Amino acid sequence: ADHIIDLGPHGGAGGGEVVASGTPEDVARASDSYTGQYLAPLLGVSASPKRRARAAAAKPRRRATAVRERAV
Repeated sequence: ADHIIDLGPHGGAGGGEVVASGTPEDVARASDSYTGQYLAPLLGVSASPKRRARAAAAKPRRRATAVRERAV
């Protein structure tokens, strides 16, 4: 597409607003666009600092644990 208009950010009552508009690269850089999150790696566009910070905060962190099996 030459131009994308991304409506959202959610469906139903949580949507209906223009979240991003422009070239696919512009949309990929938009911090609140779910479409942009999908397009960014496909287009080789780095995420905006706001999106990177939000993703880092939302990502659950697991501690590494070792599982040992004992012969019974």
